[in-house]
Amino acid sequence: MARESSGSRPSEARLRLLDTATRVFYAEGIHSVGVDRIIAEAKVTRATFYRHFPGKDDLILAYLRRVHEMDRTAVEVAIAGHPGPVDRLLAVAEGIAALIRSPGFRGCAFLNAAAEYPDDEHPVHREIIAHRQWFLDTLTAQMAQVHEATADAAARHFVMLRDGAMAAGCLFDPALVSETFLRGVEGLLRVNTERGPAGSGAQPLSGDAPARAARPRRTAETRKKTAPGTA
Repeated sequence: MARESSGSRPSEARLRLLDTATRVFYAEGIHSVGVDRIIAEAKVTRATFYRHFPGKDDLILAYLRRVHEMDRTAVEVAIAGHPGPVDRLLAVAEGIAALIRSPGFRGCAFLNAAAEYPDDEHPVHREIIAHRQWFLDTLTAQMAQVHEATADAAARHFVMLRDGAMAAGCLFDPALVSETFLRGVEGLLRVNTERGPAGSGAQPLSGDAPARAARPRRTAETRKKTAPGTA
């Protein structure tokens, strides 16, 4: 599978191809979009396409790696912006909730791709698993600072809350879904904070988390198409 060499600057044509693929794969699915359409909308020749991507699978992998980097950056920024693990995890959850409320939200790019590539030996499926393992490991590391003994289970619980919210967010009222997701994460953190040993650095949550109570409600009528971007 082709990768852009480290340190090299992607060509304009490659960026157009990847921008186009990111937009249409996320909005319409992967199998439903052919190479011919990508070439036409990116305004490149067939020879240019195959110079950058030997096959469609290579383009799909590049698309997923781009979304992974977007997600990774968002999570790293959320973690870096807060000194304590509880606030870091709440910031990660807030980022996910904001994505669910964003225009054109169509669910998780990786869960969507997994539905189209169920074969666990396929390179696309392996890329999906690698992304999800990174996210789980990141959450586990933060949860261990809240309560180490339950960190693995708590991180898996967070991922399941996130997956459910990402699936529901494009089917129902995204404001209600994101609010429910955040309440679930706050409850999860409250339980694990109460279990945490003294001096763990985990700060207890207030009963109603008032700073997070007022969030804008959006209706389905306000949604527009956009590109993906969170874990």
